Amino acid sequence: MSRVGKKPVVIPAGVTIDLAPNLLKAKGPKGELSLPIHPKVNVEQKDSELIVSVKREDNKQERALWGLYRALIANTVSGVVDGFSKVLEINGVGYKAAVAGKKLTLNLGYSHPIEMEAPEGIDIKVEKNTLTITGIDKQAVGQFAAVIRSQRPPEPYKGKGIKYSDEVIRRKAGKVVKAVGGGK
Repeated sequence: MSRVGKKPVVIPAGVTIDLAPNLLKAKGPKGELSLPIHPKVNVEQKDSELIVSVKREDNKQERALWGLYRALIANTVSGVVDGFSKVLEINGVGYKAAVAGKKLTLNLGYSHPIEMEAPEGIDIKVEKNTLTITGIDKQAVGQFAAVIRSQRPPEPYKGKGIKYSDEVIRRKAGKVVKAVGGGK
């Protein structure tokens, strides 16, 4: 059993936390985020730490919520301080990306370019064949990166497509051509 929920969340300097019933608001140098809190989860602020607890530790669902909300609160606090980013690589002849304002245009070998609007709070940078998606909300950054990757996932034969920078693509051998002649 994981005990993630028991670990307190440290609040760094420069971050203010507002605890309302069933709502946590974090304000930091990068921006402001709010997180709705499940009614079965209690969050208390003691000095510069947030302590997460549940009403009944013997209940399996509440134990799962305990660790989940501790992780969500930690991501919210670190998001308003540091932010999050995902790096995507585009591989393939003629595959390219361009950004104009909040609009991302992808040319991925289809008969038409794919245009996507970045969600609120997400920034996109393009350098050669690398896309960098940044923002303060970890879930929004990861979701937008996954949507971009789903437009042309990497294929195992030539490695063409969009992949995360730290993703490893297992390559497959292509067709093996049989020797010409010789057989009956």
